[in-house]
Amino acid sequence: MAERDYYEILGIKKDATEDEIKKAYRTLAKKYHPDISTEPNAEEKFKEVQKAYDCLSDPEKRSNYDQFGSEEGNPFGQGGAGFSGFGGFEDIFSSFFGGGRQSRRSPNAPQKGHDLRTNITLTFEEAAFGVKKEIVVNRYETCSKCGGSGAQSKNDVQTCSRCHGTGTVVVEQNTILGRIQTQSTCPECRGKGKKILKHCTECHGEGKIRREARISVNVPAGIDDEQTLRLSGQGEAGINGGPNGDLFINIRVKEHEFFVRDGNDIYIELPVTFSQVALGCTMEVETLNGKVALKIPAGTQTGTKFKMAGRGIQNQTSGRSGNQYVTVKVITPTKLSGEQKDLFEKLSKTNETASSSIFEKFKKFFTKK
Repeated sequence: MAERDYYEILGIKKDATEDEIKKAYRTLAKKYHPDISTEPNAEEKFKEVQKAYDCLSDPEKRSNYDQFGSEEGNPFGQGGAGFSGFGGFEDIFSSFFGGGRQSRRSPNAPQKGHDLRTNITLTFEEAAFGVKKEIVVNRYETCSKCGGSGAQSKNDVQTCSRCHGTGTVVVEQNTILGRIQTQSTCPECRGKGKKILKHCTECHGEGKIRREARISVNVPAGIDDEQTLRLSGQGEAGINGGPNGDLFINIRVKEHEFFVRDGNDIYIELPVTFSQVALGCTMEVETLNGKVALKIPAGTQTGTKFKMAGRGIQNQTSGRSGNQYVTVKVITPTKLSGEQKDLFEKLSKTNETASSSIFEKFKKFFTKK
């Protein structure tokens, strides 16, 4: 009796992604698991789902299955000596002369877990002084129940009877060059050298569980917008004892109401009145460390920039602080009282003499010729 189509068993399309295959498997594994299922023939259906997943979750097996209808493939055709499917021709020359395909990574080799990325948003002050933040990420962690083995217990892990724990099998084939032997990954255990008789009820044989993790992050002082922090080992769990992946945190800094940052320097506009710049005054200026007195000399013009040394942001590497630059902006009044209008009129008459003198100098300069 012909086996059902693996894609049909999992209820997925032939172009399904790895995530879609895993999702379908987990759903059906829960539904038909012999320990919890009440479905008729649950154990047989569970084995069927397991077999389909074992094939489609392995890129090599899936490729063979899609091409030949078998997870082991048939690179030399049904007769064993034809040329339909030249996939194994490199292996023939490799047997005699070496080379050919590069050896695949052993499924038992330790592999680093996937890296993760997330974002956090900081206020201007938090970025300047540093802050401790707690973030939440969803990640795959090693299953605490089975310790990552994927088995219900130690007794449920059995040495593969086909490869006897080596993870590889030797296949003999009749070819046009004679009878040759090739070594390939064991199709029964997928190169792991062992088989799980009863899967862990917590992770369903995956060895990992997706959980919500709360992580404390120390954001250093002076960090800037669009910089990235790396937390080593805070990514997803590794495979076969491999290290965890890393967590990369993209920093976003909110704009400040008054301050503008350029590197480690800070810029701010200071609104002043006509009388303050005409007569001179001392103003209290906001800085990151509180208000600081700034002397405005008499006759200061709008747009004049003052430097407040060391009042900027501390450099993460050198420890030196940038500067704060204050730009004077004269505010023109829009509403005047009667008394204020009289004062400005008197002031304008006083200024007319000075303005006339300046005008005469310009006139003489342009009429010299």
